[in-house]
Amino acid sequence: MATPEEAVDALNGVFGRHPGFRAAHAKGTLCRGTFTPSADAADITMVAHMQGTPVDVTVRFSNASGDPAALDRANARGMAVKFHLADGSTTDIVSVTLRRFIVRTPEEFVELNRALKPNPRGGQPDFRALKLSWFALRHPRHLKALLEAGEVKAVASYAHCRYNALHAFRWIDRSGAGRYVRYSWVPEQPGGDRSDSDAKRLDRDYLQHELAARLDQAPVRFGLELQLGEEGDSITDPMSAWPKDRKVVRAGTLELTEIAAEEALLVFDPTRVTDGIELSDDPILQFRPRAYGVSVERRTG
Repeated sequence: MATPEEAVDALNGVFGRHPGFRAAHAKGTLCRGTFTPSADAADITMVAHMQGTPVDVTVRFSNASGDPAALDRANARGMAVKFHLADGSTTDIVSVTLRRFIVRTPEEFVELNRALKPNPRGGQPDFRALKLSWFALRHPRHLKALLEAGEVKAVASYAHCRYNALHAFRWIDRSGAGRYVRYSWVPEQPGGDRSDSDAKRLDRDYLQHELAARLDQAPVRFGLELQLGEEGDSITDPMSAWPKDRKVVRAGTLELTEIAAEEALLVFDPTRVTDGIELSDDPILQFRPRAYGVSVERRTG
């Protein structure tokens, strides 16, 4: 069985050790704003931040790399949202630009990262080189997801991306009935990729600078979409995308208004849920807080 220490060590093997930074998603920009739930959300859940009253949020956009000097243009991207509830507690959604996760278990995660080699062109692992690795031979069904993860295109802004939370969560309504959902943050102003020639001229930290400049001019907005699972949809396999014809409900609108200072002890944990939300038995989801704990301890001392 994989340990949290092995998982963080494996990430450090790909990206290097960088004191004071996260083992993954090392470079990012913190923002503040509000989340306003929709009436549709209140119909399907009892959770406090979905009952109509806006709540404050802290949001961190980031690059997937564990190297804080990695090029913005060469990375998959993340969006982590912390809801600040009226009783002083918090609950989080952690999402990425991938459609699905790249492995099914913590053991596969450690094995994969031990097989990966860093790509010197910007800090993103070289997923294509895995085609000839022992990992690919042992896990041939994973190769498509890994190649998708490696097909990173430069984008104009963090604000243009769609971010998917890759795990299923059980939402419980006022009657006590529950159903599994998956979350996505959908940009109000989606945008396309940058051309390769244009991307090569971009500053190393252009996404961080662009986001700050954008928020100086106007708020950035995302819609929270819930994909509703049906019988037969996997709730424990983060590599398994649900069919596209599943019903989608808009749960509310996120509006970001300002940049905030990074906080050394700030942790976004998808297992930090509140009354009305339950975790699935997804092994990657269950493993995450333990690995985060090791990463926090190492970066803060």
